[in-house]
Amino acid sequence: MESMLNKLKSTVTKVTADVTSAVMGNPVTREFEVGQHIASGGPGMSWRIYNGIKKSTKQEVAVFVFDKKIVDKYQKFEKDQIIDSLKRGVQQLTRLRHPRLLTVQHPLEESRDCLAFCTEPVFASLANVLGQWDYLPSPVPTDIKNYKLYDVEIKYGLLQISEGLSFLHTGVKMVHGNLCPENIIINKSGAWKIMGFDFSISSSNPSDAEVKYVCKEWDPNLPPLCLPNPEYVAPEYILSVSCDSASDMYSLGVIIHAVFNEGKAVFQVSKQDIFRSFSRQLDQLSRLSPTVLSKIPNDVCEHVKMLLNVTANVRPDADQMTKIPFFDDVGAMTLQYFDTLFQRDNLQKSQFYKGLPKVLPKLPKRVVVHRILPALTSEFVNPDMVPFILPNVLLIAEECTKDEYIHLILPDLTPVFKQQEPVQILLIFLQKMDLLLTKTPPEDIKNSVLPMVYRALEAPSIQIQELCLNIIPTFANLIEYPSMKNALIPRVRSACLQTSSLAVRVNSLVCLGKILEYLDKWFVIDEILPFLQQIPSREPAVLMGILGIYKCTFTHKKLGIPKEHLAAKSLPHLISLSIDNNLNLNQFTSFMAVIRDMLGKMEAEHKTKLEQLHVMQEQQRSLNFSNQMNQSVESNSISNNTNQIEDIFGSKDVNPSTNAPQSSRVSLTLEEKQRLAKEQEQASKLRNQQPLEPQSVKPATPVTKTKDLTSSLLSNMSLGPLVLNSNTTTSMHQSSKTSTVFPLTTPKSGMGTMDPMSNGLTGPMAFPSIGMGLSLGPTPPAIYGGMATTTSTPNFSSLTQNQPQPAKPPDLSALDSLFTPNKPKVSLNQMAPKVTPGTSPTPWLNQFGMSHPSQTPSMQTTTMGMAPVQSGFGMQANPFFSPHSFVQPAVNASASSSAGMLKQSTSVNNDLKDLFG
Repeated sequence: MESMLNKLKSTVTKVTADVTSAVMGNPVTREFEVGQHIASGGPGMSWRIYNGIKKSTKQEVAVFVFDKKIVDKYQKFEKDQIIDSLKRGVQQLTRLRHPRLLTVQHPLEESRDCLAFCTEPVFASLANVLGQWDYLPSPVPTDIKNYKLYDVEIKYGLLQISEGLSFLHTGVKMVHGNLCPENIIINKSGAWKIMGFDFSISSSNPSDAEVKYVCKEWDPNLPPLCLPNPEYVAPEYILSVSCDSASDMYSLGVIIHAVFNEGKAVFQVSKQDIFRSFSRQLDQLSRLSPTVLSKIPNDVCEHVKMLLNVTANVRPDADQMTKIPFFDDVGAMTLQYFDTLFQRDNLQKSQFYKGLPKVLPKLPKRVVVHRILPALTSEFVNPDMVPFILPNVLLIAEECTKDEYIHLILPDLTPVFKQQEPVQILLIFLQKMDLLLTKTPPEDIKNSVLPMVYRALEAPSIQIQELCLNIIPTFANLIEYPSMKNALIPRVRSACLQTSSLAVRVNSLVCLGKILEYLDKWFVIDEILPFLQQIPSREPAVLMGILGIYKCTFTHKKLGIPKEHLAAKSLPHLISLSIDNNLNLNQFTSFMAVIRDMLGKMEAEHKTKLEQLHVMQEQQRSLNFSNQMNQSVESNSISNNTNQIEDIFGSKDVNPSTNAPQSSRVSLTLEEKQRLAKEQEQASKLRNQQPLEPQSVKPATPVTKTKDLTSSLLSNMSLGPLVLNSNTTTSMHQSSKTSTVFPLTTPKSGMGTMDPMSNGLTGPMAFPSIGMGLSLGPTPPAIYGGMATTTSTPNFSSLTQNQPQPAKPPDLSALDSLFTPNKPKVSLNQMAPKVTPGTSPTPWLNQFGMSHPSQTPSMQTTTMGMAPVQSGFGMQANPFFSPHSFVQPAVNASASSSAGMLKQSTSVNNDLKDLFG
């Protein structure tokens, strides 16, 4: 089997090569390129039909080739008769010009091996379509093998043949003589054309009113190619050697029968005994059985029966056949109108094109694509007709596949994309933009479709601008980012700002909102959002469009609005728009919902940022103060806002000249940290020791002898523990509250001279060497106008016995020697407050009446470190260090005396600082 196929393949290849070589020697090849073998036709199907292209114009043609090898089996005389008959038919066809006759583009050329001529593009012969595949390439082309004639094609094809015969009979006064399916050619557009005038008979007296045709007697001895097809020849031609135009009408009747009966003629004729066959045929025709015409439509069945009548006068002529109701079909009339379109004016054409969309759905796709579409696209050269033609072309494009659209429609549409006038062209394209974007290749979209869209955005018609803005989002993903950024967005923005139409402005905003996802975040923030603030109108639709763009940008995952832009630009703009009087309640609610979302996001982001910064600062502070976090001494309270550990050992200086104390925070130096570490170690040792036993120490007697100030103070340093032991007031033992020790003043005449002394005595207690944050400087009660207590106080109970000591007035006589001899000596015991009978002591005197003697800096440091520090004791726990807790009273009459006191106190402070550093 394989060998048989290979043999057949080699034979076909050999025949094809032989035919091709035969054509190559023909003069036709000088001007035309011969292509693929596609069909066959003509007398005896002897003409092979090839695709061809004219070299000069690239115009498509069909090349008919007759290979002389076909007649090699005949004698030379017969060969010459066959060649002459074929030549005559082609030459006759070349001289005749009519739309229903096959158009010859290049006359017959003869070479040693073949005959060849060129015609209009051809699909196949009617015989090929009806199943006669002689001299076709092997395998048979699929287009021909699967070709099926539709009713509209049959109707219009038969109508075309009738019109062609009418032209021959009345116009040329010629009888075709061999009308059969082999001599009917279907061109590329689907039109049926007549050829094969090998046996045509012209009138012997064409000028006379009654024409006369002379035919030759049938010679059965001639080769078949020298005789007409007997199955389609009228009976009188064979039996009575007579013919006229009615003979061709009989042939038409047999063709109609063959078309509806799969290519079979009415009767089969025996070529060996043709005369007897025709005699029997006459009897059958005279009493034609209904079964013979059973497959023929009823609309034409009676006319076919008349065409097959034995009597020639009964047969309808060609002109009558064109007017029968069978051909009054909408599809056939539509196709006929296209064939005569060149005869119509623009008004008639426009009316026809307006009604064409109603007819196109009723026609077969092949008929529309191969017959109607070429006629429509040929009219694109007429700009006035384009608005009427374009809807029909796009309607056909919807039914085509993408490949058919690309190859059959797009090449003709490309020039139309560039036409700007009339303006209806843009409107039609925009209405069918989804079709164009679906089936047009991306490269053609970029080069042809998008420029048309850009022009539409700038069109003067509002309707076109609206349509364009509506369709842009449908193909935004096909637009390259540079084109969108530099060409599309500026035009949309310009249309929004410059238009006077509310619809265009709103559609511009909607269009921008839909294509935001294809834009870059910073382009939106830098270009789109600032553009919204330039829109002048405040109609509700415009405001809601602006809100929509803000919302889309804000909520989109890829875009988003930074909190800086929200705070500085977006929110102020939206808030100002939200209170516009044109907005209704629902619209205002929409604005406020977006504004709240933006505020919430801005708050959350900024709060998160601050929390992160706070955590970083705390971590840094923890690293800086890690050596202090594990101290055994309880730390002071930590502020909620700053969370900074209070330096309980930091020094605090109180300037007597100011109304309120000031606090300062200084980072500890290495020496201070070493000192703190030593103090903590010493405090830990002291806590582990046994409590000290109380000692009774007699107060030193005052020395009348004048002593040096420095040595006097040094010698009296030992009075500190005595004062602490003797100072057993009820407030010290029963309450944890205490205050900075203030010197007491009395209303005696010597008070003015004693105040500087008290300030000088308290000066050393404010030195930084104390290390506990205490400031024991004096503060006159008149300055603050009231009494305030601290929340914590150092506990000195570890330095005393557990049993309560009897209350003794403090003996201050040891300090009498500090006074200068120039002034009258007043003992400190005399300066103790006195209670007037009948009056209760003031809270101030009860709390601050007993002053602790000053101690040396070293003694103070040791003593204070021995006792545990109470929580809250320090600068922040003391209301005096909070200036806002107090009110500055009005200056009283004693301001002048206070100034003197402060001046002297300052001098004593300076002296003490010089002494103790």
